[in-house]
Amino acid sequence: MKRRLSLYFIFLILLITISCGKQVNNREIILATTTSTRDSGLLDYILPEFEKEYGYKVNVVAVGTGQAIRLGMDGNADVLLVHSKEDEEKFVREGYGIERFDVMYNDFVILGPKDDRAQIKGISTAKDALKKIYSAKAEFVSRGDESGTHKFEKRLWEKIGINPQGDWYVKVGKGMAETLLMASEKGAYTISDRATYLTLKEKLDLEVLVEGKEDLKNQYGVIAVNSSKNSRINKDGAQCFVEWILSEKSQRLIGEFGKEKFGQSLFIPNAKK
Repeated sequence: MKRRLSLYFIFLILLITISCGKQVNNREIILATTTSTRDSGLLDYILPEFEKEYGYKVNVVAVGTGQAIRLGMDGNADVLLVHSKEDEEKFVREGYGIERFDVMYNDFVILGPKDDRAQIKGISTAKDALKKIYSAKAEFVSRGDESGTHKFEKRLWEKIGINPQGDWYVKVGKGMAETLLMASEKGAYTISDRATYLTLKEKLDLEVLVEGKEDLKNQYGVIAVNSSKNSRINKDGAQCFVEWILSEKSQRLIGEFGKEKFGQSLFIPNAKK
């Protein structure tokens, strides 16, 4: 029985190697991902390694997670790298994705002005921080774009039974970088992934006021889009990308990103195949 299993895995590896080899005709894939992986510089750091190793050109579409998932549903992306686990699992459950895998995580941070009008610095949970911001009606800038960050923020509001609205609550409808810059200009509070904040920190007049809480974890997943839903999907290229980003070599690359400049990894690899 063990011999049969060993032969099976050898055969599976051979199939993946062949499909990722340079004899495949379609050498381009579309990666739909979040603005945080682009704005942090992670994609510029890791994708050249994939392109060099497998001979694929990766066309990146960086949007909110909700838009990235819609691109996959419409057959306009081959593979997704996003961060809204509930929506990712639904995408797979409904047959649009083959399988979802954890890739890496970082965390969200709640940022605000130095004067901290709502007095949330060092508070015990993210939910308690939002309660205080709401009570003070302190200006809060939301991405408002159905991205993974926006969905995460909305779930926090839902958990405390608050529907944020009014002049104090500003929806940007744009990416993380634009949201951070607006919050900084307004002296407002906002929620950001740590990687994008650190990348733009020198341009911002914002401080990290709440961090390191269990309810601020930010998990990313990768999904190959199901080619049976749309004939345009580059099935082989998507599978190659998934295998590559879950590999030990790529996980090491992800873990190294940011250490030299920021003294810490901006993303923590945690792939389990």
